[in-house]
Amino acid sequence: MTGTEPVVRPARPFFSSGPCAKRPGWAPENLKNALVGRSHRSKPGKARIKEAIDLTKKLLELPADYRLGIVPASDTGAVEMALWSMLGARPVDMFTWESFGDGWVTDVVKQLKLKDARIFKAGYGDLPDLKQADFTHDVVFTWNGTTSGVKVPNGDWIPATRAGLTICDATSAVFAMDIPWSKIDVATFSWQKVLGGEAAHGILILSPRAVQRLESYTPAWPLPKIFRMTKGGKLIEGIFEGETINTISLLCVEDYLDALKWAEGLGGLKALIARSDANLKAIDAWVKKSDWAAFLAKDTAVRSNTSVCLKVVDPWFLALSPEDQALAVKKIPSALDKAGVAYDMGAYRDAPPGLRIWCGATVDTADIEALLPWLDWAWAKAKAG
Repeated sequence: MTGTEPVVRPARPFFSSGPCAKRPGWAPENLKNALVGRSHRSKPGKARIKEAIDLTKKLLELPADYRLGIVPASDTGAVEMALWSMLGARPVDMFTWESFGDGWVTDVVKQLKLKDARIFKAGYGDLPDLKQADFTHDVVFTWNGTTSGVKVPNGDWIPATRAGLTICDATSAVFAMDIPWSKIDVATFSWQKVLGGEAAHGILILSPRAVQRLESYTPAWPLPKIFRMTKGGKLIEGIFEGETINTISLLCVEDYLDALKWAEGLGGLKALIARSDANLKAIDAWVKKSDWAAFLAKDTAVRSNTSVCLKVVDPWFLALSPEDQALAVKKIPSALDKAGVAYDMGAYRDAPPGLRIWCGATVDTADIEALLPWLDWAWAKAKAG
């Protein structure tokens, strides 16, 4: 660890976990053909939206019979649509190990007031016992805990044949991790994460089993308009063909198409996953040599390759009071921001004091490698007071 300011700076100092870094080479000029001033319900507007849907399905290698639609209110809106529209038909098991998973528990227990909900919770850095899942129930979980840097290791714990639905918040996993779609009935994400799109739009993916639930089950509670996916007991297919529930930004759609085409040009899903893996590998090599930083996720098998969360393990730091620890850690992203080498790297507000470095596919490994000496520099400054 050194207090000497490093020479090499990240070319793109954008490490926020959402909205995330734009793809390499992005510029506003890339959006010059956006259909601004046009209706999203016009023929060319719907065609652009349908193109985004089709290219997403292709890149994610979704099964042909899965539906994918663009919905309001980012990943949060997509998750809420699924929970409010589908839960209540069976008991539900909920697995949570970070802030957003906790939020879905609150919705189910305190808003929907489901009495037959079982909650399996782990602290930051750990994963609940997934073997406790009862797949005669619906099962709700995040694939990757964005605020903890802890992911499920794989889909092996989910049986191929199950009575309940699996509902997965996959917002910081899609396009960066291998998701076995046959194990997932509902998946949600936002393009502002791994592909660095603009905020406020969500994606909802439905398996045939999820569609069957929607068409055969009516919740006991009223559904707001933006949550309604059926009419007369049948799925509103238009939602999944480019007819969005509410007004969509065609500027954001153009930006998303730009990111999708960039990803396709790289080589698709495998290339995106490889970029995220390379970023994690660079941080892992640095952590192994660090005398002050460690991964929040203890088990390498559940360590995220997108929202990489670090904690401070310096004995000096550990001897501080919790209040002083929080103050000391905040000095790190502050110093990096002031130096202009890394923005928005503080831990999530509900997470333990630490750092969160976005390592998704739109971040270049060279920028991660350039960042790491600056982390040592910032910690030396924080420790010196």
